[in-house]
Amino acid sequence: MERILYEDDQVLVFHKPSGLAAQTSRIGQQDVVSILKNYRAKKQEQPYIALINRLDQPVEGLLLAAKTREAAASLTGQLTAHQLDKCYRAVVCNCREKPLRAGEEGTLTDYLLKDGRTNCSKVVQKGTQGAKEAVLKYRVERVVQGLAELYIELYTGRHHQIRVQLANASLPILGDLKYAKEAAEDGFKTKAPLALCSVKIVFMHPKSRKKMELEIEPENPAFQLLCGFEPA
Repeated sequence: MERILYEDDQVLVFHKPSGLAAQTSRIGQQDVVSILKNYRAKKQEQPYIALINRLDQPVEGLLLAAKTREAAASLTGQLTAHQLDKCYRAVVCNCREKPLRAGEEGTLTDYLLKDGRTNCSKVVQKGTQGAKEAVLKYRVERVVQGLAELYIELYTGRHHQIRVQLANASLPILGDLKYAKEAAEDGFKTKAPLALCSVKIVFMHPKSRKKMELEIEPENPAFQLLCGFEPA
């Protein structure tokens, strides 16, 4: 399968396109788990698949899956202990009062509260009941025509974390219909999906204990268009 970047008898790394759910309970709707289980079944393998990380449906990127329960336990332990690294790239509307500059770095620390009724999260005051700390670090790769491309290291895995934190920091992600409708309608005036991609994942192989590092280029045309402009 062309979207599988790596596979052995323990793990599998899949490049999820934007718009495909990682896992869903909706009858008849295709998702990554069902695709991978069917793939294993066709190879006459035990169709066990356990996703270790999750991505929102509109987010493109790398998903790590375990093919055995032992591998799932090991990788889940790494995730819980913050030993599994995940990096993202995003195109944002650079609409801060003091716009970002190429090469600039920063850290965002917020407290997020999830609303299960609306499936949205929001930034709240520290100490708010049910709120969880969210931390990410970013580096500005390039700035062109009111937009900026960020390379993001995620230190916590909260619900819609990157989208919420960047929108709150006046850096809404291009194409984000949920948290930044104006940004979704602005930018390149394209119908490109949410310009957020999980581009890199680093983990320790559950059997060999070898450090595994996989990386991709985003398929979203917003990234290619941004590269086509001369820096402002």
